Amino acid sequence: MDKTVKLLILSDIFLITGFGLIDPFLAVFIKDRLINGTLVAAGFATTLFLITKSLVQLPFSKYVDNHKEKIKYLIIGTLIISIVPFIFVLANKIEHIYLAQIIRGIGAGLTVPTWLSLFTTHIDKGKESYEWSIYITLVGLGIALSGLIGAAIASFFGFRAAFFIVGFLSLIGACVLFNLEMKDHKKRIRNHHFIRKHKI
Repeated sequence: MDKTVKLLILSDIFLITGFGLIDPFLAVFIKDRLINGTLVAAGFATTLFLITKSLVQLPFSKYVDNHKEKIKYLIIGTLIISIVPFIFVLANKIEHIYLAQIIRGIGAGLTVPTWLSLFTTHIDKGKESYEWSIYITLVGLGIALSGLIGAAIASFFGFRAAFFIVGFLSLIGACVLFNLEMKDHKKRIRNHHFIRKHKI
C-alpha cells in the first residue's frame, strides 16, 4: 500500500473517529446546556454543516483539479475543522454552534475533494476494492467504538472534556498530513535536481 494512502487513512481515522466521540450526544448538549437550544436547533445546526459543505466542495473540486497543491488545501481544511470542537467548548448559546457548523462545513468542503483526489491517484492499481475496504472498515470501527467511548466521557467527565479530546484528535489528524507535505516537498526537490542534471 502506498505511503500516501496509509497517511490519508490514518489522518481520517483521527479526524472522523474524533468527531464520532461527540456526534451521539451533541443534540443533548445543545438542548440541555445552551441558551435557545432545542432539538430543532440541533437539527438545523446539522443542516447548516451539510449545506455549507455542499456549497463549498463542488466549486472547489473544479478549482483544485487544475492545481497541484492539493495537500496544502487538505491540511488547511483539516485545521479549519480542528477549530470546531474548541468552539463547542466555549459555546453557551445556539448561535455559537451554528457558527461552528458553518466553519466545519467550509473545512469539510476543502478536505473532501482533495482527500478523494489524493486517495484515488495513489491507490494501487488492481487493489482498489481492497484498499477502499480497508479505509471504510477502519474508519467504521473507529466510529463504532468512539460513539460509546464519547458517551462515557461525557457522562463521567462532562461534555467539554469530550470536546477537548476531539479537538486534540483532529489536530493529530492534521499533523499526520504534514508528513504528506514533507513527502511531496522531497519529491519536488528530487524532480528539480533530475531536470537540472539533464539540462547540464
